[in-house]
Amino acid sequence: MLPSDPGGVTFSERRVQTPNTLSPLLFRKKPAAVEQLRDEEIVVELQHRMDAERFGVLYDRYSTKVFQKCMAMTRNNEIAKDLTHDIFLKAFVNLSKFDHRSKFGTWLYSITHNYCLDHLRKDQKHRTTEVEDDHGVEDGAEDRYEAELLAIRTDRLPMVLEAMDPADRGILLMKYQDELSVKDMMEVLGVGESAVKMRTMRARERALVLYHQLFPEEP
Repeated sequence: MLPSDPGGVTFSERRVQTPNTLSPLLFRKKPAAVEQLRDEEIVVELQHRMDAERFGVLYDRYSTKVFQKCMAMTRNNEIAKDLTHDIFLKAFVNLSKFDHRSKFGTWLYSITHNYCLDHLRKDQKHRTTEVEDDHGVEDGAEDRYEAELLAIRTDRLPMVLEAMDPADRGILLMKYQDELSVKDMMEVLGVGESAVKMRTMRARERALVLYHQLFPEEP
């Protein structure tokens, strides 16, 4: 059973309302001593004794980032709010599984990415087959795809991202919006370095194909 605050409101009953009021609605003000602890120190305490107040410190630090990631993935404000609530609830009940091999922020990002991706895949009722090998890649293709992608007009990008497969969209957001390193992407995706690079290149390639399909008049 999830812990409740002194007012009898459980963690699961507190809902995200708007992106501008994310943190105050889930948890009350935390003691200054707890707020000064590093993420991993708070997690260690929580793994010994689960406590919604202490978890609230982590919520305050990451709620806006998680909401923004959900918005970028789903393009829907209401769905993003619901997913943000679900993600923090999932993180809370699974915190004992955090093994400290990565940073807490990376672990939470992984939960966020995969939860959003599962939601989008269920919504679209299909799953994408990922290309993992590097056969047939032209010399210089990776650099060329990146240069062409970065040259796309800013006002065109949202429409291209909207039309992309969720898995490809998530990878490009990881790389260019969230600026994750290859190492962090390896942890989030659970694959090796070569697979990360190949998925990124394939996502760029498919984004460019979509761009030219959507805007054939563009060079």
